[in-house]
Amino acid sequence: MKTASATQRSDRALLRTTLMRLTMPQKLLSLIVVIVVALIWWPLVQRLVRFGDTIDYSGLHALGSDGLSFIQHYGTYVWWFIGLLCTLLIVYMLYSFVVFTHGLWQQRAVSESTLNTLVPQLSPDACEVIHWTWSERRNPITIGDLQRAAQELGNNRFDKIRMAERQAALLNTHRNVDTVPENDLQSAGFHV
Repeated sequence: MKTASATQRSDRALLRTTLMRLTMPQKLLSLIVVIVVALIWWPLVQRLVRFGDTIDYSGLHALGSDGLSFIQHYGTYVWWFIGLLCTLLIVYMLYSFVVFTHGLWQQRAVSESTLNTLVPQLSPDACEVIHWTWSERRNPITIGDLQRAAQELGNNRFDKIRMAERQAALLNTHRNVDTVPENDLQSAGFHV
């Protein structure tokens, strides 16, 4: 028989493999968009800097010879700075895109065939953790629920669930259960 830690490791590995398969399209889409934007932006930023190098500032003679030499000397750095600012803006927009697509993908429902394949291979402890992470019972299990379950398995969530149940049972034995409606206990996740 497997030990508890070996079972947890195999459950987490199985969940990670399933999640990798389910989230691969989102990761590939994000990677392709980032690469395409980088391939388009790199020549544009080089062109921007070359444009800054070709500007003739001699028409600004009203600034005086010292001001004109200062602008001619540091003009290239100004264009590099503009290119850097634009690059940071593009990186921020790409980051926002990746976070947005990740959030959308987490809300996707897991198909029944995937669950039919996954659940029989998991231990009862892992199934209990998935049950615990499945927050909205009126909606199907989502990729985000499975991701949270994989994370919680690593944080010993099953042991914490069992501890909470033992503590609730202990508290229930030392109070008058008749004063608390049964629905309140069940809505809190405890079986009476």
